Amino acid sequence: MTKPKILVQLDGDEHASIFDAVVAVDAEIDHLLQYHSVEAGQVRDLVHGAMFTRGPQDLHNTAIFIGGANVSHGESLLRTATGCFFGPMRVSVMLDANGANTTAAAAVLAAARHVDLAQSEALVLAGTGPVGQRVVRLLARAGCKVRVASRSADRASVTCEQVRAIVAGAMLTPLATSNASETAVALDGVNIVIAAGAAGIELLSAETRAACSSLRVAVDLNAVPPLGIGGVAVTDKAVELAGVICYGAIGVGGTKMKIHTAALKKLFTVNNLVLDAEEIYEIGRELESGS
Repeated sequence: MTKPKILVQLDGDEHASIFDAVVAVDAEIDHLLQYHSVEAGQVRDLVHGAMFTRGPQDLHNTAIFIGGANVSHGESLLRTATGCFFGPMRVSVMLDANGANTTAAAAVLAAARHVDLAQSEALVLAGTGPVGQRVVRLLARAGCKVRVASRSADRASVTCEQVRAIVAGAMLTPLATSNASETAVALDGVNIVIAAGAAGIELLSAETRAACSSLRVAVDLNAVPPLGIGGVAVTDKAVELAGVICYGAIGVGGTKMKIHTAALKKLFTVNNLVLDAEEIYEIGRELESGS
C-alpha cells in the first residue's frame, strides 16, 4: 500500500504562510502539517518526527518545506534540518523562504529566453537583498557578468564575496546606486537589468532605462506601485518597449508558480533532495525545455 504524501511546513513567522499552503494543496499533497514560529533549536525533534515514523522505503513520501518571510532564518532552518539526516534516514527538503528561490529562478529564466546569459552582462538592482542575491548567484553560475548594485558599496562588496564563495569564477562587480546618476553609470553597457528591490521603491527611471542603448531585457520583481523600473507594467510579459523586452512581477509570476508546484512534486520522487536556488532553477529549466 502506497503511503500518503505528507509535507511538513516549517515557517519562522507567527503564522505559517497561507500562500505556501495553497500551493502545496495544488501540488496534490495528501496531508500538510504546518508549524509556525519555528526556531532552529526546535527543528531536530520536528525532523526526527518526520523521519522515524516511516521506514527508508517509504521516506520519499514525506518531505519538508521551509518558508517564512525571513530568508536568513530559513537558511538556518535548512542547515539544521539537513544536519539531522544520517544514512538512509532522510527526507527531501525545499527552501523557498519569502519566495526568494522560485522568484529568482523565474526572473533569470525570463532573461534567458531572449539573450545568451553566458555572453551577456547584467545589472541586478537591490542585488544584496534575499531575492537579489539569488538572482546574482544564478546569473553568475550561468556565466553571465554581473554588476551587483546596492545603495551601499560595502554591502554590494560583501554580497560579491559571498557569491564567489559559492560560485567559483563568478564575474562580479559591486556598485553603489544611491542616486540617479550612479544608477545611470551602473546601467551603461549592460544587456540585462533585474530589479529585485523592496515594494514601492523605484530603482530605475523610465528615462534612464530608455537611454541605455545596450539594454535588451528588463525584469522588475516589484508588484507594488511605484514599481521598480519606470515604464514597465506589473503585468508585462515579454512586452517590447523601444527594443527592450520587459517583464513585470506578475509577468514572471506564472513561471514562478509553475516552478514552485513542480519543485514540491519533485520532493516526493526520492528522499534525498535538497532544493535550494540552483536546484530550483534547474527544475525551471526542465519546465522551459518541456522535459
